[in-house]
Amino acid sequence: MNRRVVITACSAITPIGYRREDIIDSLRAGRSGVRPLRDDGLLSGHIHSRVFGTVDYPIDYAFKRVHRKTMGPVAYYACQVAGDVLAQSGLAEEFITSGRLGVAFGSTHGSPTVQREIYKTFFGDLDNKFSSIGAVDYLRSMVHTTAVNITRMFGITGRVIASSTACTTSSQAIGFGYEMIKFGMQDAMICGGADEYDTTTVAVFDNLLACSVAYNDTPHRTPRPFDAARDGLVVGEGGGAVLLEEYESAKRRGAPILAEVIGFACNNNGGDLILPNLDGITATLRLSLEDAGISADQVDVVSAHATATKMGDVIEAQAIAGVYGDGPLVTGLKSYMGHTMGTCGVIELTLLLYMMEQGFVAPTLNLEQIDPRCDMIRHALTVIEQPIGIGAVQNFAFGGVNTSLIVRHADKDAT
Repeated sequence: MNRRVVITACSAITPIGYRREDIIDSLRAGRSGVRPLRDDGLLSGHIHSRVFGTVDYPIDYAFKRVHRKTMGPVAYYACQVAGDVLAQSGLAEEFITSGRLGVAFGSTHGSPTVQREIYKTFFGDLDNKFSSIGAVDYLRSMVHTTAVNITRMFGITGRVIASSTACTTSSQAIGFGYEMIKFGMQDAMICGGADEYDTTTVAVFDNLLACSVAYNDTPHRTPRPFDAARDGLVVGEGGGAVLLEEYESAKRRGAPILAEVIGFACNNNGGDLILPNLDGITATLRLSLEDAGISADQVDVVSAHATATKMGDVIEAQAIAGVYGDGPLVTGLKSYMGHTMGTCGVIELTLLLYMMEQGFVAPTLNLEQIDPRCDMIRHALTVIEQPIGIGAVQNFAFGGVNTSLIVRHADKDAT
């Protein structure tokens, strides 16, 4: 049984905005969400990168205290966007709690800020180390805290998938949710991811010499995907969610259909856990086209992973050229907000949905001089007004995990 799967709601908390209109304005205006790194008590001379994709605006979390007590910052992001998509969807309470709605949601490593407080207690000089740790501290910090806090807050009793594969976390969650519905295991899925602000995440990539350091005084000028002067990624934060539904059910209840998920692929390079792999990435892109049942020349836009690392961008450009040629426009949306880690896939899909709706392609920000090794694909260098019929979102992660999602603009008979 292969059923059609559609997206009926989306929401994203990003460094360039939360409201749909603010995000679209930022994309059209070329407005960056990269800011100076905040001092959360961990900054030292050993961290060279001093920039971060920051959510620096207030969010009104109207959560009950009974729910807040098991939530760290990452779960706040997750539950906020999950609540948004449920509100947009118009799903009845009976369906939400019926077991036919599931959750596929994750984060890179749970809540590092809560984890750090636990570790400080364990390794500090307190006399009563263990008694000072609260009963819910693990629930606030654990790697699947986003998924289960969503189920608790909204009474969801369906399947739970808590993906945690670094930069492919939320794109895997969407893909796995798509497969759950496609093959009849669930009728709807809330899918996405979240990651919170924490200097330890910056320190990890900084220690690997993967972070941008040359633009500490001009944060808006980095990251620079595909640019000759790029010098590494910028860590970011945020959260995003999409609601996936079985097409006939969504159509029957008159739900607004934003797009249809027509293809997904995920594989592993089977080798080095850090370096990108041309063969593995290329295979993933081809498999997603095969799953979608379309040819490469039918894809209008590719939202590239494009982290602005030296070799990552080159390998990705080669893979895109090998599969798509110079046909689709390619944009790197991390240029606006940095690398939002486990949530990048769902945020980039949400931005693609907004561009599909509005009929434009946002350019790669800070792309001023294309690296000759990345010049074999068709870059979006300015805002381009054009309809998007089919778009692809691709993400790659440490551990050699690769994903590719393909979505099609809602057909007139699907609205």
